[in-house]
Amino acid sequence: MALTQLIVLAVLQTITEVFPIGAEGHLALISQILPVQPPDIGFPFALRLGSLLAVMAYFSSDLFDMVTGAIRAAKGKRDPAARLAVQLCVAGIVTVAAGSAFEHYVAGGWKTPMLMGWAIVGGAVLLWLFDNMSMTVKRIEHASFADAIVIGLCQVIALIPGVGSAAITITMARLLGYERSDAARFYFLLSIPVSIVLTAREAYRLFDLQRGTVSHIDMLCAGAAFFAGLIGIAILMAWLRRSTFTPFVIYRLVLGAAVLALAYDIVSF
Repeated sequence: MALTQLIVLAVLQTITEVFPIGAEGHLALISQILPVQPPDIGFPFALRLGSLLAVMAYFSSDLFDMVTGAIRAAKGKRDPAARLAVQLCVAGIVTVAAGSAFEHYVAGGWKTPMLMGWAIVGGAVLLWLFDNMSMTVKRIEHASFADAIVIGLCQVIALIPGVGSAAITITMARLLGYERSDAARFYFLLSIPVSIVLTAREAYRLFDLQRGTVSHIDMLCAGAAFFAGLIGIAILMAWLRRSTFTPFVIYRLVLGAAVLALAYDIVSF
């Protein structure tokens, strides 16, 4: 695959993971419209690394508070930031364990265009319902361990193609009453421990199975994912401070309809 195609794909996949619209549907449409060759094994590692660094950079103040809070907690002082750090780590461990147990089932006959299309549409409907019907009374500082684990486990459902990790996590956070911006913030902070594990796994696959080095093309893709993720997060958080998830719902409905049209041979390319 050409370098330009790889960078465009890295930006597209990162943006579609940051926004609650999901990446699988876009990749399915692109594969039908354009003759795109699958990237090599270094691409997933570059993508995860760039996206992880983007989240850590944007929420660096939260991470700093959690680190300093953990230091204060180690000295015997109660600290809400340290408590949040423990919640995220516990939820991340549970999520990775549950996801690993479930992943081989999803990798089988689950990845069909029909299932993907209906998952995109169904996710849009649930996001709209819970965003408009749920209370908006909680901030991430009010999170309990149960909230963190339940929201984290929703990322396992995202293994079903079309659901989208951001969409399902934010949907559950809204159902539990979190403010819109805090629902997204909860998703991104929770994605950090999960992404660290997944990035380490991709690094193992890369170094053990392929070549033991990272190419300059992989690093360029990681850089593209980093800047795309950073910009995408900034746009999403700014939008949610003053508005709703409705534009993302409409986008998902259109995307899901397009995927279903291809799946049922209503249109073809």
